[in-house]
Amino acid sequence: MSFWRKIAGLAARNLDEAECDVCPPGLPGEDPAFSTAVTALGAKLAKADGQAQAAEYAAFAEVFQPEPASAGNVRRLYQLARQTTRGFESYARRLQKRYRNCPQLLEDVVDGLFHIATSDGVVTGEELAYLQRVSELFGQSPLVFRRLKATHLGHEADDPYAVLGVAHDASDLKLRQAWKEMLSAAHPDRARARGLPPEFVEVAEVKAAAINAAFDSAMRERRAMALEGAA
Repeated sequence: MSFWRKIAGLAARNLDEAECDVCPPGLPGEDPAFSTAVTALGAKLAKADGQAQAAEYAAFAEVFQPEPASAGNVRRLYQLARQTTRGFESYARRLQKRYRNCPQLLEDVVDGLFHIATSDGVVTGEELAYLQRVSELFGQSPLVFRRLKATHLGHEADDPYAVLGVAHDASDLKLRQAWKEMLSAAHPDRARARGLPPEFVEVAEVKAAAINAAFDSAMRERRAMALEGAA
């Protein structure tokens, strides 16, 4: 997975510049506030499950790609930051404040952190909670986090979005379109019109019911989220 070649090139600098209100120009890896924050977040994620593995630093270096000249400083900062998870929320808040107008960039950071979490083959509950909290602090909706989670860990067995074949953060319009298209293709009347045996009609009925149930479940969830957001 590639990110920015200079992602941690200035990682040893401080975070004072993170008080800026707009996204700075240039590559994020040229921004000391960004590169320091992602180094710390990656390191503290490695500690979230109680133990920091060598594989997790290798995954960090693979995703965030420090340049050879700065690799030593990056590793020292990483080793220092991974001693405890304390302080990770501060790094996440600073990063959100500096890059809040660049949501795709923040999404890429969470995507990279997921890559680190999966590097040892197991994502613990502690790591998942850490990732979800970072996503929340970045201002991402629960549906964005679910999409990223599904990308790395797969869909949950009862995930309605998997049934409908759409992303968790797809618009209501796209969700409704997918439901209508799938329902039309699977409708039992089509099977009857083609003269298929009753067994095929029964299968179509079960499939159509599952599609309807998935759509209803997704819409109920979205309405509940909207009410929570308005409260």
